[in-house]
Amino acid sequence: MNEFRSFRCMSCLLIALTILISAGLIGAGLSPISPAVAAETSGMAPQTKASSEQVEKLIGTLRDSNAMSGPDLVQRRAGFEKFMASTPGPARVQIRHVDANGVDADLIWPARLHHPIGRRAILYLHGGGFYSGSLRTHINIAGALAKAASADVLLIDYRLAPENSFPAQRDDAVAAYRWLLTSGYKAGNIVVAGESVGATLAIEIILNQLHLRGPLPAAVVAMSPITDFAGTGASLTANASEDPFMGKDEMTLMRNAFVRDRSLDDPDISPLYGNFSGFPPLLIQVGSRETLLDDSTRLADKVHQAGGSVNLEIWPGMIHQWQIFPFWLDDARKSNARVAEFAISHFADRPMQ
Repeated sequence: MNEFRSFRCMSCLLIALTILISAGLIGAGLSPISPAVAAETSGMAPQTKASSEQVEKLIGTLRDSNAMSGPDLVQRRAGFEKFMASTPGPARVQIRHVDANGVDADLIWPARLHHPIGRRAILYLHGGGFYSGSLRTHINIAGALAKAASADVLLIDYRLAPENSFPAQRDDAVAAYRWLLTSGYKAGNIVVAGESVGATLAIEIILNQLHLRGPLPAAVVAMSPITDFAGTGASLTANASEDPFMGKDEMTLMRNAFVRDRSLDDPDISPLYGNFSGFPPLLIQVGSRETLLDDSTRLADKVHQAGGSVNLEIWPGMIHQWQIFPFWLDDARKSNARVAEFAISHFADRPMQ
């Protein structure tokens, strides 16, 4: 916490813009449709040269590896697995494989402890378009969050499309959340987080719990979330040349594999169209270059209009899912630290200030 406060005081190093919608900034003359975009240039430092160079190097490496390209989903899945397997694994964590209500999962905690903390947990839902991603591809970000938040992280291996279409992924995510509740973790000490479609699932867990009037977690983190599979956000076109790995073609692939014959504005598919009354505190992180930037800004506005508390961060120069590359990007490490700080600040057993 102190480290972040020092970082905030050094404006030349401030990469993230945090818009505290719950404090009423939307009502202070900003557009209700895209509050973050309207304020982006007025309150944040520009992207550094080093940060820009790191992003471009990552883009080149991913393109050269063909890890996130091609029309065949099975080929894409294998390429992503191979690329992420070539990266270094997390240090100073312990891992225990668990069966989370029928869902394969890894429970990850800081190595300084001989056993899971058993008190505070982050349920992490990986991205990958619903057709790729695994325990291996996201062990780095899960391990980083475990150490930074001093919490157990449950990383789940939910069923993938096209072999399993909706609602298999959501059902696995809900089952894992309920496993935490029956394994000694109180709802007030659980934070649900995810990136890309993992963020979609994180939101869907909450909408499911709200519908069933079940126990809600302390908070939710949505990193580069996909909230509108109908693709109605203006940024999908406006940022088409800026985000090399998420565009209309990618959205079509995901829709064909995951949605199939469901309506694209069904809240079970596109959470943007859901009812957010009673939604827990929410942190949204999105890159300024993302084609899905509007998925985040409109989500923030929906939660705010429903009376919820939202922190919206727009990171200059970042692309879709930058957070999962902490071994490449300084900004990934910084954004992960922000997620951990947000989680710590909302755990029920956090130290009194």
